[in-house]
Amino acid sequence: MNDGEHGDGVPEDVRNAPRSVGARLRAAREAQGMSMADLAQRTRVTQRFLEAIEADRLDLLPSSTYASGFARAHARAVGLDQAEIGHDIRAMVAAGSGPVRQHRIEEIADPARAPSRGMVIVALGVALAVLVLGGLYFATGVFRGTGMGAPETTQAVAAATPAAAPAAVPSPAAATNQVVLTATDEVWMRIYDGADQTLYLGTMKPGERFAIPAGAQSPQINVGRPDKLTITVGGQAVAALGDGRRAIKDVSLTPDALRARGPARAEPLVAPGATPGASPSAAASPAR
Repeated sequence: MNDGEHGDGVPEDVRNAPRSVGARLRAAREAQGMSMADLAQRTRVTQRFLEAIEADRLDLLPSSTYASGFARAHARAVGLDQAEIGHDIRAMVAAGSGPVRQHRIEEIADPARAPSRGMVIVALGVALAVLVLGGLYFATGVFRGTGMGAPETTQAVAAATPAAAPAAVPSPAAATNQVVLTATDEVWMRIYDGADQTLYLGTMKPGERFAIPAGAQSPQINVGRPDKLTITVGGQAVAALGDGRRAIKDVSLTPDALRARGPARAEPLVAPGATPGASPSAAASPAR
């Protein structure tokens, strides 16, 4: 009798060959010195599903379709006939030897199709910037032109403007002492009260007006070009705060302080054909 055979005539290697699908797959993998982690990386199948196939635990796989597909991928990676392995798996399922339960499918994502960490960080940064800019747009109006043009970030206090206050009929005393500043050109100024609370801060355009709120205590002004402002108290023009050669600071805007400056100077009238500075009589005398 041949040493490689037994009494039944079956060769030793055939008789001892693995019989189950899982055992055949495991033996082929181990023969190639391949670990389960290497196999999972090569097949893109979750390692615990591959381990379940080698243990003939088809009940741990998502479905019969996935059981066949994962087993064929395993066979292809270790050099076995994938069609044969797939057929044997389906036979096991049909025979009821490996009932398959339904649950959530998990597979290893293909790294080539997944976004890189850097791309994710950039996308999050862009999304955050869009949210911040959108909040600024709707909350402050910075990008709609309402927050630009002033040399400082603080804008005029809304409560200081007559338009922000409810319409009311002024008393005779308030009307008499009403201080109104009108810009004849672009001019930056800050107006504040005795407690250093800002009443106005910004750049006035030509023709714009600002009225000192009634009840403001000891209002004062800082302005770069005082010659670009005309000031009235109770509708009467008063002298300018300065000639514009230098900026002024902490100048009182109370009605009494402004009246003390005297009335606004009227521009001298020059007769046609007369030399500026000449006396009226000289301008009117006929030439001899």
